[in-house]
Amino acid sequence: MDAKQAVGVFDSGLGGISVLRELCRVLPQENFIYYGDSANAPYGDKTNEAILALSERITDYLLSRNVKAIVIACNTATSAAAEALRAEHPEIPILGIEPAIKPAAMHRESEEGRYLVMATNATLHLQKFLKLEKRFEDKAEFISLVCPGLADLIETGRLDSPEMKAYLKEKLSPFVGKIDGVVLGCTHYPFIQKQIREVMGPVEFFDGAHGTAMQLFRRLREHGWLKEDGIPGTVEFHSSIDTPEEIALYKRFFTMKL
Repeated sequence: MDAKQAVGVFDSGLGGISVLRELCRVLPQENFIYYGDSANAPYGDKTNEAILALSERITDYLLSRNVKAIVIACNTATSAAAEALRAEHPEIPILGIEPAIKPAAMHRESEEGRYLVMATNATLHLQKFLKLEKRFEDKAEFISLVCPGLADLIETGRLDSPEMKAYLKEKLSPFVGKIDGVVLGCTHYPFIQKQIREVMGPVEFFDGAHGTAMQLFRRLREHGWLKEDGIPGTVEFHSSIDTPEEIALYKRFFTMKL
């Protein structure tokens, strides 16, 4: 394996770009190939079998591009497909992402916190999340909030639309002043932190991107595959909606100020 080979990153759409941004921050010399399956977004309302089939197809594409590792930048796909993909491709590291339950639970050392977990139906009902929540239930209280259709709204790129504001107000108003933080359990959601704060007021956010980036660093170092030539890395964007407009949207989210 050549250290100059790219790392593949994929998501159900553009949400995983929030993870890609952190990967690039932690590993600025690495080359990345990002694939967003926007034609089939969202994954959160699909069956496990359908999510696995889509994830296998994207993985095959990334492997055809000779990537040295793959990051599943999607909480739902991680829960539904990561274990199977690792078994199918033991030759390369395949990393996933999970809701940042642990960072939230460990955030308040002196007292128990109360956290809202925003995620898709699939993520909140799979065993991976339920086990994680159970593991830290003595450290903090977690309130699950299924957000159907929210990833779809974000995929349009119209983050300040009346529809977005109405959706968030309806979903989040019951929790204003009653929680200590929000766990962003879908990689799309970091892009609407400003809009969430407009409803919730000042609130802390937790997401799994940094943990995934550090895990990628460790795995590449273990294999001796870190790119350390001093040359800044590159990023390629690909989408199952193969239009210039869609790729331009991806690039806008990649450079967006949060």
